[in-house]
Amino acid sequence: MYEQRIETVMKNLEHVGLAQMLVSDPRSVQYLTGAYVEPDERFLGLLLAQGCNPVLFMNELFLIPDDLPCEVQWFTDTDNPLSLLAERCDASEPLGCDKVLTARFLIPLMEANAASSFVLASAAVDDARARKDPAERAAMRAASRTNDAGMARFRELVHAGVTEAEVASKLESIYQELGAQGCSFGPIVSFGANAADPHHGPDNTPLKHGDVVLFDVGCRQDDYCADMTRTFVFGEASDKQQEVHEIVQRANAAARALVAPGVRFCELDAAARAVIEEAGYGAYFTHRLGHQIGLNVHEPGDVSATHDEPVQAGMCFSIEPGIYLPGEFGVRIEDLVLVTEDGCEVLNSYPRELEVLG
Repeated sequence: MYEQRIETVMKNLEHVGLAQMLVSDPRSVQYLTGAYVEPDERFLGLLLAQGCNPVLFMNELFLIPDDLPCEVQWFTDTDNPLSLLAERCDASEPLGCDKVLTARFLIPLMEANAASSFVLASAAVDDARARKDPAERAAMRAASRTNDAGMARFRELVHAGVTEAEVASKLESIYQELGAQGCSFGPIVSFGANAADPHHGPDNTPLKHGDVVLFDVGCRQDDYCADMTRTFVFGEASDKQQEVHEIVQRANAAARALVAPGVRFCELDAAARAVIEEAGYGAYFTHRLGHQIGLNVHEPGDVSATHDEPVQAGMCFSIEPGIYLPGEFGVRIEDLVLVTEDGCEVLNSYPRELEVLG
């Protein structure tokens, strides 16, 4: 599996005229080798080069599996790992680097003339990671099943007077009870007017009768991320809340119905946006339709009006239209879709219809 992934990245590099690349994103290193560490201030890098075995530069502080599909170049805190790396690079060729390589590592490599030039080459790995293989597809399905089960538990936490922060503080332990590692991102729990802020951080706002309750939540299970949003109402839903929720639900369905290989990402965004614009709320849909997801909750390749590349089988991304009315409330409905050879598989089964809680 890892050998195939490395081969795909090498082919991607060849297409852009590169023969070597340094991968320093910990999740990309995990994707290509099976070894995951968070190096903090220490150096971590996987050197890929045509005609050579991959070499993983790893501090002896960290524990990793023995059966990696690469050579491991160990170093200690008193070694200079960049000197070791420079010795392995072909100084006569450009070196591709990924977007997370920091200046404190890149500049010394440049000063050491480790390569003839240094090129941003993240796309070579991002493209491979975007198209999930069978093992990844299974992992994404499993994580979303757990997220569905979590949502059913989270709604039970809602009662008059509870605060957003009190609810949010209990989500991770519920995920762990369900078999996940924990949250894939900081959960969004929004009551009432706070739901009009798409990225509201849970605070001490107490729940009141008639409030919208928005959960944007995800778990990490077997290292893969889930993400889903559902919007409820506590006590009794107003006519306007019901109207806006129904519009957002139709926008979500319109985009999901289009997902298939060959359809452009911008067409998906346009399909959802058209529903909301026709209903007169276009100015209140203030973000892109979605994002790709996998080992990271947000991966490159958004679902937006400016992304005109075609969808491909194996891609997994969110469909999350929303309407946000400042000072009143907001509604968002988000699902993950996995692109199949002739359409898509929706990974979330939790109901999208408006539920009144309490």
